Formats: sequence, structure tokens, C-alpha cells
Amino acid sequence: MSDSTVLDTVLTNPAVGSSPTGLVQSRSDEMIVNLGPQHPATHGVLQIVLGIDGERVTSATPHIGFLHRNHEKIEEARTYEQVIPYLDRMDYVSGLQNELPYILAIEELSGIEVPERAKYIRTALFELNRVISHLVWLGTYLLDLGAITPFLYAFRDRELALDIIEKTAGARLLPNYYTFGGVRRDIHPLFWQNLGEFCDYFETVIPEYAALTIDAPIFQARTIDVGFLNAATAINHGITGPNLRAAGVAHDLRKDQPYDAYPELDFDVITLERGDAYARSKVRFEEFYQSLSLIRQCIEKAPRSGAFKGKGRVKIEEYQQRYKAVEASRGQLGVFVASDGGTGPYRSKHRSPSFTNLQVIPDLFIGQKFADVIAILGSIDIVLGEVDR
Repeated sequence: MSDSTVLDTVLTNPAVGSSPTGLVQSRSDEMIVNLGPQHPATHGVLQIVLGIDGERVTSATPHIGFLHRNHEKIEEARTYEQVIPYLDRMDYVSGLQNELPYILAIEELSGIEVPERAKYIRTALFELNRVISHLVWLGTYLLDLGAITPFLYAFRDRELALDIIEKTAGARLLPNYYTFGGVRRDIHPLFWQNLGEFCDYFETVIPEYAALTIDAPIFQARTIDVGFLNAATAINHGITGPNLRAAGVAHDLRKDQPYDAYPELDFDVITLERGDAYARSKVRFEEFYQSLSLIRQCIEKAPRSGAFKGKGRVKIEEYQQRYKAVEASRGQLGVFVASDGGTGPYRSKHRSPSFTNLQVIPDLFIGQKFADVIAILGSIDIVLGEVDR
């Protein structure tokens, strides 16, 4: 069977190669290939069972759960305060971002006021975490595609951003810094100055990254017209974040459902129409500039004195519940919390963008060349820690 015949077959009948239960069924002209769970380009223990006919992918079935740590049930056996440190360990690339939706939900349920100064501190660190996350994506994605230099540059600059978080929160990867009503401790005297210096430096090196990545002919050849995702498919699968905006949908919770200091800040929602791996990369790249702009606005507008934590205690009545979501690095990161009147959540349920974005893998893989599988997977930017909770 020729490549064109295989492509026509899978486009007209996506179920080719799969059984009604979703298990891959081998055909006489199809080779079964296991991508992972130990493949370095899956960035975690993810297994994708691929059906290959010639150079074309005929089926793709993701298998998850290898990293499952029972997060939600653990949270239901802890007090509201004790839950916070566990949240950093879901998306360990964006620890602070994981804390915020849970914090916001509990604040609303308890009626805890957040001082203006604390809102700006949280927002500035939230955007700094976005820069850190996108740097990890950029470096590892280019490493998957065979380029070593961008990886070294990205992790060099990531360390500078982590230095700021460490000086503020006392930890680098798992800060445990946000809390109900604000932040756990006041910022150090040079916090805003350090943020400004990082923004000034990082903006000067972004063109270097562009020359090595989105402007490089080899990178463009590997990503343009590869892994196409249209707006309708993205919406039907619940895709959010850069993957959705790269398909032309201008959805961003920082604009649509603003929280913390975002109502006072101005920024653009980066969207592209192509919907391919290059567009997803380009959106994240342009978000570097938006995050730096948001951090600088926080530096300019944040009160230099005042409380870093509001007064009030967590007291949630029985049968109260709340869903709260934020625009994290990979999309909509949400949490549903229900109370039975006790000292901790009766039910805690997380909505992680990586888990949802993973659902579109069969649509992106089938019909593509086997050589492009890694380029497509890396463009989705998943973290298995929040997939397997």
C-alpha cells in the first residue's frame, strides 16, 4: 500500500487500526511501534502505541498512568493549608502556577480579602513562572529535534529566573509561596529591582533564541505544515492555552476571567491561524514578550508598602463548592473544591491542561510521517506530572 493510499484511508476513516475499545489492532501491512514509556522525548513516562505503514502513522494510542501519585485523594485527607505544598508537584516546571487556582477558590469560599500589593506580587511571579516554563519547553524541544545549543542557553537563563524565586520563597522548583490572602512572607528589598534587571537582560537575548529556533530554516522545515490542528478540533477536544491560540482562537483566562492584578494590566492575546507545530512554537515565543511586559507593569504599579497577606481564616460551610481556573503556561489549569464543613476539602478535583491537550494526539499523528512524530509531540508541550495526578 502506497503512502498516499494510507493517508487517504486514515483521513476518511480515523478508526483504521483501532478497535471499538481503543486497543490497537495490527494489520498484515502495519508495524506496531512503542514510543515510550522510556523514550527521552516523551519528557516523562508516557507510552504511545503507533501503527506505522511505510512512513505514515496509521494509528496512535496514548497510554498514561505510569506516574500516578494519587494527588486528589491525598488532598482530601489533609487540611486546606496542608494541601498547598502538594500542588507544586503536579506541573513541577510551573510550581507557583499550580498553587493559584486552589488558593483563589478557597479565598472566595472563605471570603478572604487579598491586599492589592499581594495581588501584584503573585501576578509578577506567575508571569515569571511562565517565562521559566516556556524556556524549559524551548530548550527540550530543540534538543528533541537535534539542536544542543538552545537547550544550554535556555537552562542558563532559567537559572537566573529561579534565583529570583529562591530569594523570595526560599525554594526554586517547589516554592510553596502563595497562601490564602496573599503570600507567605514579604518580598526581599531588591525583589522588584531584580525582576526589572531580569526583564532587561532577557529581552536582549530573545533575538538570539529566534535566530536559533523560529527563524532557523531547519527548524521551520521540521515544524511548518506538520501536526495541523484546526480550531474546531481544538475546541471539541477542550484544548486550551498556546495550542488553542495557535489554531486561531483568542481564548485567554487572563482576559476572559481576570484574577489577581490582571484586570489592571494591559497585554495582547497572541493568536495565529496556521495551527501547525510552527504556529504553536511561535505563540509561545511571542508570549515571552507579553510576560516581560506584564512583569514590568507589575513593577511600575505595585504598591511599595502595605500588607503582603490579608486577614481572615479559612472557614468553609458544609455543601459549599467552587471551581476556579487560571491561564497557566499550558492552558486552563482549574480546580474544583467541595466542602463538608471540615478542616479540609471533602472533594478536590484538578483540571490540568496537559491531560486535556494529550487527547488530541491521535488527530495530530494519524496521516503524518513517522519522522515528524517527535516534532509534533514536543510542540504540544506536556508535563506528565500534571497528566498523572
